[in-house]
Amino acid sequence: MSLEADRVGALALKKLTSLTGLAPSSLVGIVKEDDGWKVTIEMVEKKSIPESLDILAGYDVWLDGNGDLKGFTRSRLRKRSDTEQP
Repeated sequence: MSLEADRVGALALKKLTSLTGLAPSSLVGIVKEDDGWKVTIEMVEKKSIPESLDILAGYDVWLDGNGDLKGFTRSRLRKRSDTEQP
C-alpha cells in the first residue's frame, strides 16, 4: 500500500489526537524516510486566555509504510506567541 503525504498527515493527526487527548494546532512537516514517514505536529498542550499564551507541544510521529504507528515523542514546548524556531 503506497500512501500519499496528505493521507499520512491525516493518519498521524488522528492517531496522535487519540493517544494524547490533545487538540491539534498545526501540521508542521512530513518527511518520507526509508522505512516510513516522520510527521511533525504541534498540539495545544495548555489553553490560555489570551490564545497567544497557549502552550504548544511539538510532536514527532513515525508511521511505517502502511500508515501504522511506530512511535511518537514530544520534542519541544513553546508559547503560541513565540515564533522563533529552536
